[in-house]
Amino acid sequence: MISRFEKPETFPGQQRVAWRKEPQRTVLAVVAAVCWPPLWITLAIWRPHNWMPGLEMDWRLQLFILGLIGVPAILWLLARERRRSGRPATRLGVVWRFMFYGGLLAVILAALFTVWQLVLQWINAANLGEGVGSSETTLLIYGVAGMPFAAVIGVAYALWAGLCVAFIAFSPQPEVRDRLGVMGRDLYRDGAA
Repeated sequence: MISRFEKPETFPGQQRVAWRKEPQRTVLAVVAAVCWPPLWITLAIWRPHNWMPGLEMDWRLQLFILGLIGVPAILWLLARERRRSGRPATRLGVVWRFMFYGGLLAVILAALFTVWQLVLQWINAANLGEGVGSSETTLLIYGVAGMPFAAVIGVAYALWAGLCVAFIAFSPQPEVRDRLGVMGRDLYRDGAA
């Protein structure tokens, strides 16, 4: 029998979690998060033509390098947020933050790449008309048509990374019962401190 969701606490992913104390679990979570299955499956089927770093490098390898940089950066942001506010406290919160930061990173990088291409087009333009025409084409291709693809790929990669981190680097936190009846009160406001 399927249980009904009557309270927000009964939804999947709402159980409180805490960072695992073993650092190798965090490293394993980063490695699993970077190994997004569509990257490795397509790399096994269609070999990249250019392995060397640069603008001509295969986009899947560039995405892999961005994952190696982005996943630890998002983990650092999560650790900072947990120290400051104690959140995210659930697996769903961890996954949501990965999707938000990953999508944001993808859109920012796509916008920076578009601006970079605009600058290169203006530098290589022979006259004003050629510069304006190349700017229009660059904005249409990279800015308008490429931005949704970058956002979707970034959010999908971040969803995978968030799930890996939420289930490998975090463990369920045991619930602490309020035996003295003081956990729900603000002690400073109630005059107890």
